Amino acid sequence: MTWLLILSLLVPMTTAAVTFMWPGRSESKGYISIAGMVTLCIISLILLYNVNTQGTLSNQMGGWQAPMGITLIADLFSAILVVVAAFVALAVSIHSFSDIGEEKVNGGFHTFLHMLIAGVVGAFITGDLFNLYVWFEVMLISSFALLVLGGSKIQLDGAVKYVAINLISTVVLLASIGLIYGLTGTLNMADLHQRVPMVENQSLVSVVAVLFLIAFGIKAAVFPLYFWLPASYHTLPISVSAMFAGLMTKVGVYALIRTFTLIFPGEHDSIDIVLLVLAVVTMIAGVLGAMTQTDIRRILSFHVIASIGFMLLGLGLNSTLAMSAAVFYMVHGILIKALLFMMAGIIGRLGGSYDLSELGGLYQDRPGFSILFLIAILTLIGIPPLSGFWAKVMIIEAGLASSDYFIIAMVLLISLITFIPLIRIWSEAFWKSAPAQSTHNNKRSTDIAPAALIPVLGLSLALFWIGLQPAWLIDAADRSAQSLLAPQAYIEAVLSDATEKVLPEDQS
Repeated sequence: MTWLLILSLLVPMTTAAVTFMWPGRSESKGYISIAGMVTLCIISLILLYNVNTQGTLSNQMGGWQAPMGITLIADLFSAILVVVAAFVALAVSIHSFSDIGEEKVNGGFHTFLHMLIAGVVGAFITGDLFNLYVWFEVMLISSFALLVLGGSKIQLDGAVKYVAINLISTVVLLASIGLIYGLTGTLNMADLHQRVPMVENQSLVSVVAVLFLIAFGIKAAVFPLYFWLPASYHTLPISVSAMFAGLMTKVGVYALIRTFTLIFPGEHDSIDIVLLVLAVVTMIAGVLGAMTQTDIRRILSFHVIASIGFMLLGLGLNSTLAMSAAVFYMVHGILIKALLFMMAGIIGRLGGSYDLSELGGLYQDRPGFSILFLIAILTLIGIPPLSGFWAKVMIIEAGLASSDYFIIAMVLLISLITFIPLIRIWSEAFWKSAPAQSTHNNKRSTDIAPAALIPVLGLSLALFWIGLQPAWLIDAADRSAQSLLAPQAYIEAVLSDATEKVLPEDQS
């Protein structure tokens, strides 16, 4: 079933090409886009089923035996993320009917969207560092195109900040890859797991590990280089913001987890404290930044940053329980961030503005949607029995197991502070009376487009189900964590009969 790995890349890339060349109306391009995303969802589910039942799947492209060729590989961790990414991309494709006009569709929206998801999936299933860099570049180019689509001044301003800092990350990443290749003679991640400990100059290995931390940390919006995110996400159409908020930073977190569990596991003793400090400061910066904003999209953008800190805690604590919490939180974080941005789009259309001072009275007009939004923000905060509760409980349990009481205190404190800006959205946009006079009154809409509501309901049901039935995801996250911290199955799936040739003597 290793052909599933190739299909998971070919489907979005083929769909991108078809939507680019399709001569029909923009609406037909949207239906082609949805069909492509549905196909990707089916393939990703089959891939997850096979990984879950058969173990890690690996494909050596072109018949070249690893570590010489290009490796595609899916373990349980990456297979779970491919499924979640595919379903979020499907939700975005449906939602785009409500806020992406004909001009942007004809400008290549669906093409760039599918190339973006191809980059995301490629980053999740690649087995070597250079191709990880390539897929990051695919994401960067596609995301830049989506950022500037429409050409408004505010979009261009956000795009410049976004691309400038990500280009710095790209340069650091490429330099890191060059250094690790010079030290080991390989870029295959499974092969690097075995060769890095044999490098004589371990001090230089530590330097390279820090460079990878910087490169992937920028892409994950880790403190202090996170300012590009709130400066750009609010300038985008909601469909694009939802896609970015749900997936882009999580790919950076994935790369950090994969790198520091597979390639640099020996560096944890020296870098765990750095990761924990960065995690805590990132959480604090995110929630404090959210408290200073009045635009709903900027508030949610800062919460994207705060959530990255929670995920980094799992890597920094460096235990099976902590890593399991990070995997669970990634799934929860991808879904809830995409959902909240889509809901913000509905609020903006109903209220005619995203500024809290211009909003009000939505509960009286739309009580059902108001309750749904309240449940969503309670999910993010972590109120039981919603999915965010289980994610944070797992992090607290990991802190208790390692006696990191300061981390536990910070998780509880940040969760409480998170409540303040989110409940302010509820009180200002929904509970208070609508402003008597507003320059945005003429922009208000009385209807919620079905294309906007369907993905919101779908993601809400998914999160509600995870909250009520968390055992299956907790189990999957736990098994993912075990394979991340003991990656022998991953290595054997890639190197197979070549394993014994490259294992150091004490591991043979």
